[in-house]
Amino acid sequence: MKMKTAAQLITAILFFSFVLYGCKPENANSSNEKDPGGFSFMSIGSFSVEQIAENWTEVRDGAGRTLVLIPRGTKVPDGYAPHQVVRVPVKRVAASGFFEIANLKTLGVIEDVLVGVTNKIEDWTIPEVVSGMKQGKIVYLGETSAIDYERLKAQEPELVMTWDTSIIPMLNEMCVPCVITSTPVAMCLTARMRFVSFIAPFFNREKEAEAYFSRVTKSLEKIRQKTRNTDYEPKVMWGDIYEKRVLVEPGNAWVGELVGLAQSDYMFDDVYGKSCIEISLERFLYSGEDADIYFTYRTVKTGATSKAALAKINPLLARVKPLKDGRVYSPLPHYSQSGDKLDEILTEISAILHPECYPGYLLRYFNELPDKDPERTM
Repeated sequence: MKMKTAAQLITAILFFSFVLYGCKPENANSSNEKDPGGFSFMSIGSFSVEQIAENWTEVRDGAGRTLVLIPRGTKVPDGYAPHQVVRVPVKRVAASGFFEIANLKTLGVIEDVLVGVTNKIEDWTIPEVVSGMKQGKIVYLGETSAIDYERLKAQEPELVMTWDTSIIPMLNEMCVPCVITSTPVAMCLTARMRFVSFIAPFFNREKEAEAYFSRVTKSLEKIRQKTRNTDYEPKVMWGDIYEKRVLVEPGNAWVGELVGLAQSDYMFDDVYGKSCIEISLERFLYSGEDADIYFTYRTVKTGATSKAALAKINPLLARVKPLKDGRVYSPLPHYSQSGDKLDEILTEISAILHPECYPGYLLRYFNELPDKDPERTM
């Protein structure tokens, strides 16, 4: 058995401390700390939930904006603009991303509250969304960059969940509360796991959020147990080369943290910033010289059918070692819409990194690319 360094052991200890208490900004209270009035404050990365009084909860979203959650039928405290006030539990939601809607599914409210989305029906793999759109209950609102605000208004949403801060001014004018679900810095693993706890108070589903967090935490413990004695530490990269940009997952994102937890070496561990952060082509290719496993952003629809197909899309990718004698994986269509199954996704990534620890494991969220596309028969 390979001996781990002191730094690795300390990292593991710190990780599980973060799992318990949440990654938090400086001067933030711990997730279970009580304020002098006896009400709770919870920090989840850049997000926070603070119970000010029995019927009065303030939340801070990913853009640093404050919203106040007030039970239906109660008086709104002074000092809040109409677009800051959210009546709970929320009954009608429009959402602009797969991540946001997966959180609604995690809380068990998707069929009850979702009324608008920004992807067409053919883009969806979540059965509840497909069914709702066929029935006309869930309406396509246009692409995120070109929302039909008249159609949005007709759906009478009580809340809009989105990663796009550019729509805030229009929603404020419409007096529609909006919660920003993205941040300038990628979510760490704990924040990714805990984000559902930030959304839960909007729907009075805190118990469901805790059950989800517990389930994912247990899966991480199993990953640690399965991989802790492995002698093989694969070198992993996650990203892609596009026509004008090179994008990767930074080391501070949940992907990078998971790779480290599963006794593997993440090639962009020193890169810090937002998810899908841009780096230089030279840095990508340099890291690719030593990598063993490569996760591409591309799917079958965008050309990830084989290693040869990726190299044809961009010949520079042919220099990356996994395309020559390593392993390459692409996400399956439902991967990005399966946030409610984060425990399974984390386990699958661990199984990809260490197949020797997961004999007989069958992939459900990723596809291992063959060297070449099958030859077509006439």
